[in-house]
Amino acid sequence: MAYLDGIKSVEDLNLDGKRVFVRVDFNVPLDADGKITDDFRIRQAIPTIQYIIRNGGLPIVASHLGRPKANPSPEFSLKPVAERLIELLPEREIIFASDCIGDGVVEQAKRLQPGQILLLENLRFYEEEEGKPRGKFATDEEKAAAKKAVKESQKKFAASLASLADVYVNDAFGTCHRAHASMAVMVPNFGENKGCGYLLQKEIKYLGNIVYDPEHPYVAILGGAKVSDKIGVIESLIGKCDQICIGGAMAYTLLAAKGVNVAASRVETDALDIAKNILAKVADSKCELLLPIDHVVSTALDDTTPCKVVESFSDGEMGLDIGPKTREPYANVIKKAKSVFWNGPMGVFENPRYADGTIAVAKALTECKGNTVVGGGDSAAAIRQFGLDDKVTHVSTGGGASLELVEGKELPGIEALRIAK
Repeated sequence: MAYLDGIKSVEDLNLDGKRVFVRVDFNVPLDADGKITDDFRIRQAIPTIQYIIRNGGLPIVASHLGRPKANPSPEFSLKPVAERLIELLPEREIIFASDCIGDGVVEQAKRLQPGQILLLENLRFYEEEEGKPRGKFATDEEKAAAKKAVKESQKKFAASLASLADVYVNDAFGTCHRAHASMAVMVPNFGENKGCGYLLQKEIKYLGNIVYDPEHPYVAILGGAKVSDKIGVIESLIGKCDQICIGGAMAYTLLAAKGVNVAASRVETDALDIAKNILAKVADSKCELLLPIDHVVSTALDDTTPCKVVESFSDGEMGLDIGPKTREPYANVIKKAKSVFWNGPMGVFENPRYADGTIAVAKALTECKGNTVVGGGDSAAAIRQFGLDDKVTHVSTGGGASLELVEGKELPGIEALRIAK
C-alpha cells in the first residue's frame, strides 16, 4: 500500500540484543477505584511486544494515560497497566519504572534481561511530552513565553527518552495524529532503526483501504455530539461515499439547518452555517445523506422519565436515539455495502433505553459481506459492549487518529517513521 511506502515493519528491524523503545497506547479507562474497565488497547499491543522478545529484543514500553495536570499524578499512574500486563503475560517479568526519564530509568534499561519488559511511568507526567505549557497565564505574552520554553525543553525530554533504546517501534495508532515527544520528536534520533508494530500496520491496512481504494457501494455512518468536530471528515466523505448515515446529536444540528423543529434536542447553534454548507455540498454531489426520520425522545435524560418514538417533536422533547423507521433504511444500505466506515453512536447507547439505534447499526455491520471498519472511540466501545467486535473486519484503537486518516490528513506519528529515499 502506498501509505506504507518508506516505513519499515517491526519484522524488518534488527532486534537481537537491542533495547527497543515501544510506544504503545495504553490510555485505558479506569473506574473510581483505579481499576481498568476495558483492556482492549493493552491486548492489541501484545503481539508486537511478544515478537520483539522472541527475536532477542529488550522492550521498553511507554505510553500516556489520561490528562494529568502535574508530575506526578498518582491517579494517572500506569501501575494498574503493569498489573494487567502481569496477568496477560504471566510468562514474562514486568518491571515497572517509577519515572520515564532520569538516571534510575537509564539503569533499569541497561540491566534489562531477555524475556523482561520494562514499562515506563506515564509520559504525560511531563508537559514536554505534549509540548504545551500547563497552568494559567496572566497575559498572552506570559503564555507565549511558556510555550516557547516548553518547546525548547521538549527536545531534551525527547533525547532523554531516545537514550534509553537502540531501536524505535511505534504501535500507538491512537496517538499518531499528535506530534508529541514520544511520537515524533524523539524518532529522528534512531536514524533508520525505526518501524511500526503489528497494530499500527493493521490500522493502516484497513483504514487505508477505506481512504485510498474503497469498493463501492461505500457507506459511512457518523454519529456523536458535534458536527463541528467532523467537518473535514464529512466533506472528505461526500466526495467518496455513496451514502452517509447520520445519527447522534449531530443529526439535530443538520436537521435544524434544514429548518426542522427539533425542540429541546442538542443543537450546535454556532455551527448552523457549517451544517447548511454541508447540506449544500451534498446536494451538489452524487452522495446521498440519510438523516433520521423518527426519533426516540424524552424530556429528561434519566431512567424514570417516559420515552417514546415520534416523527415530529413537541416542546421540551429531545432526541436521544434514532427511531425504528430510521434504523431500517440505515441497516439496508449498510448490509448492501462493500465498504463501510462507522464512527460515532446513533444515540445515548450507554443507557439501554437509547441503545437500539446503535445496536441496529452494529448488527447490520455484522451482516455486511464487505470491508467493515469501526473507527474507534465510542463506536468501538459500543460494538465491544454488544459483543460483536469479532464479527466486523476491523475495530480501530484510535478515534481521533482514524478520523484524521479517513479525512486524508498526514499523521505525524506515522510520517516520523517514513525513511526518505
